[in-house]
Order: sequence, then C-alpha cells, then structure tokens
Amino acid sequence: MNILIVYAHPSKKSYTFQVLERLKSVLDLEKWNVEISDLYASNFCSDMSEEEYEREGFAKTQLPISSDVLAEQEKIEKADCIIFLYPVWWSDCPAKLKGWFDRVYSVGYAYGQNETSRKMKTIPLGLVICTAGHPNAFLHEIEIAQSMEKIMLQDRLGKRFENKEMIILGGTLDLENVMTKHFEEIGQIPKKIKSIKK
Repeated sequence: MNILIVYAHPSKKSYTFQVLERLKSVLDLEKWNVEISDLYASNFCSDMSEEEYEREGFAKTQLPISSDVLAEQEKIEKADCIIFLYPVWWSDCPAKLKGWFDRVYSVGYAYGQNETSRKMKTIPLGLVICTAGHPNAFLHEIEIAQSMEKIMLQDRLGKRFENKEMIILGGTLDLENVMTKHFEEIGQIPKKIKSIKK
C-alpha cells in the first residue's frame, strides 16, 4: 500500500505536527510505503506564474509543466491513498495547500483532458484531516464544517477519488480535553485504508 501525505503547516511546534507524528507512527506499524509532501519544508511555490496561468487559463496543454508540479503528480500516480493534513485557517486550508491544488491539478491532468493529455488516475481513497480551534459541534452549527466538506470533498477531491472522507479534529483551543479522542481517531485510519479495494 502506497500512502501519500500532503502536509501543510509551517511549525513543528504546532498541534498539527503532533497529529502528523501520530499518523506516521500508526501507518509505520502497517509497514506501508509512506511518502510525505511537506509543503512548507520543501518551500513549495503556491503562486501560479504568468506562464502557468497561460497554460491553465487558456487550456494550452502543449505548454510545459513545471518540474516541481510534475514531481507532485508522480507522487499522486504512485498513491493508493492520499491524506491531506492541515490546520483550518479562516475556514479553509492554508494558502500553500490551496496553491498545491491550483498548480498540481493542471489542465489536461486533473481536468480538461484531451486525446494527448495524461489523465490523473482515480485514487482509491482520499482522507482530509484538519485541526480546528472551534469544536466540531460549533463548526456544524455555523455551517463552516459543511462548507469545508463541500469544498474539499466535492470539488478538490471530487471524482478523482473513489472514496473520500473528512475528519475534523476540532476543539484544539481546549487541547487537554480533546487530544486523546483525536489520537484515537488517528489510530483508526489504518482500518479505513484497509477497507478500500485496491
């Protein structure tokens, strides 16, 4: 099983980093191949260049794709499961991750295919894990949770994934009372992965 974790947080002092370390430890027990795209550590460029916009905005698929984007696409092609892990900032993912979708989901690859383009494979499982300061109940009450789920699961993951799920690890402003529950949820992720058909 090949797992790709697309991770977006700038600080190793963060709770999101603790979640990453916990996730890595439970996946390591399964002896799976785990690759991490740490967008901040690799200084992934989230801004689309003018040349990239020319390609994307006008569907000029004959124009070249940047090497860093091709490298991320190769990771996607090897993956049986992709896990997106990030903090919720202003009701969405950090700009680094949004920029990853902007650039890596290139025309002719993730959408807008033609007879000469290389189509993104359909991934068996996509998991979105995000940490949030507010409790889940409050995020649902103000409908931010539903908004995040719709954007991530229906648009960004969409039909590119056979199975998809969002796990909101909310209530981190009261970390002492939620960490155990969160880590138990992370501990269940290998079962979710094993349940997919390869």
